[in-house]
Amino acid sequence: MAVLYMNILSISSDRKMFEPGSAVRARLLEYGQLVKRLHVIVFTKESSGFEDEVIHPNIFLYPTNTKTRLGYIPRAIMKARALKKRGVRIDVVTAQDPFELGLTAYLIAWILGAKLHLQIHTDFMSPYFAKESFANYARVMLAKFLLPRADAIRVVSLRIKNSLSSIQRARHMPSIEVLPIFVPTDITAEVSSAHDLKKKYPQFEKHILMASRLSPEKNINLAIEVMAEIVIKYPKTGLIIVGEGSEKESLMSKTRNYNLQDHIMFEDWQRDLFSYYKTADLFFLTSNYEGYGMAVAEALSAGCPVVMTDVGCAGEIVRHNENGLIAPVGNHGALVRIVSHYISSGVHLEARLPSLLTKDEYLARYLKSWQDALDN
Repeated sequence: MAVLYMNILSISSDRKMFEPGSAVRARLLEYGQLVKRLHVIVFTKESSGFEDEVIHPNIFLYPTNTKTRLGYIPRAIMKARALKKRGVRIDVVTAQDPFELGLTAYLIAWILGAKLHLQIHTDFMSPYFAKESFANYARVMLAKFLLPRADAIRVVSLRIKNSLSSIQRARHMPSIEVLPIFVPTDITAEVSSAHDLKKKYPQFEKHILMASRLSPEKNINLAIEVMAEIVIKYPKTGLIIVGEGSEKESLMSKTRNYNLQDHIMFEDWQRDLFSYYKTADLFFLTSNYEGYGMAVAEALSAGCPVVMTDVGCAGEIVRHNENGLIAPVGNHGALVRIVSHYISSGVHLEARLPSLLTKDEYLARYLKSWQDALDN
């Protein structure tokens, strides 16, 4: 694969970059092999205890380490100015969202005289996104300001690209590259007995799996309400929810209020979900919006069919009545019907992924996205 001799500065909020052995750090090491040098400024609080780190001869991590979130952007700018003072040349500044990270990248690119590359991992033009909070409404406004000022834009799904059409019509924007998140499809690991859902929860005949961040946009409240109806007709059906997040306590409380403690199981987040996907009968996603839905792709790659709302990769890698079933966002009745339909063997789904990019093809496209920014 060709390597571009350019210097990239990435603005990120993913603290897992500092964790040896994490999937995020592994991806960073791969991206670093594409360019001359890769510098990453990560939004972190002082309490994290992170330090500047060289994780490869050409990959450098710089935590902001501020007392509060309000200090993230000023400290990131200070870090970038320090690079400039040391004579470090940056060709492209890239951000992992067009919001706070994007604003930081925009300001730093202007200071350094570099090109601006913006990534979009969530469908912020979904009406549900702005309605979720005033902060999200402000983020939509910020994104509309920043995107026309970018030199290249990468999105993770065709859905997001299509949702940006209104901004494109109203303002000049660079071309949009659609590059989904890479999903390994050559997994050959054996099922772990400790995470075999059939063995772990033998009281269930059907095991439905959810694995995600437990936050408002995932709308797991809806999944609990759907289960309340499912178990009336199919009492030996269980829902296993794997994840952590701000809504965990309220979701557990709602489960008790619906008297579903024997049907809904909560588990802490797991780094490796392969055994869960492999032994589940169905993967369930009830999100109000998604950028892509990597867990959906991972489930299909492990042979687990999917029921999901019409978000993210629905229609792209999940095809209705083929490898999954798709319901309108927030439609309780439709979800009850299609989950019931599947449990009753009313539909046969062939759980497999459509043809996806290989790792080399993915990295080549990733590299090209940076090159597009440089050439613009």
